[in-house]
Amino acid sequence: QVQLVESGGGSVQDGESLRLSCAASGYTFPTAGMGWFRQAPGKEREGVACISIKNVTLYTKSVRGRFTISRDNAKKALYLQMNNLKPEDSGMYYCGTAVTGGGCFLMPSNVDYFGQGTQVTVSA
Repeated sequence: QVQLVESGGGSVQDGESLRLSCAASGYTFPTAGMGWFRQAPGKEREGVACISIKNVTLYTKSVRGRFTISRDNAKKALYLQMNNLKPEDSGMYYCGTAVTGGGCFLMPSNVDYFGQGTQVTVSA
């Protein structure tokens, strides 16, 4: 059974940092592409960052230069370092995986499984 458990969210001020973590289990983590997605109230879920099995990374334009995605295959963990946070970064952040594919994907439709999410709130 695939499980993804996010942690590390919280409430911060404009310009501060947070580090999100995702603990994965129930599948072969090193052979699966991974990504972070977010959803703000009233908006569709969007891809934020992704990382392939070869550590190729992609970021949505609004977070480039501020966010860094990484993975630790030995720990079966995914991370998202978020610096210089802005109010528009607020939302529920989800870890996602395409267990049948090793690529980097920012489209939620490519995701096989999502976690339950962790809330990020950035105040001005």
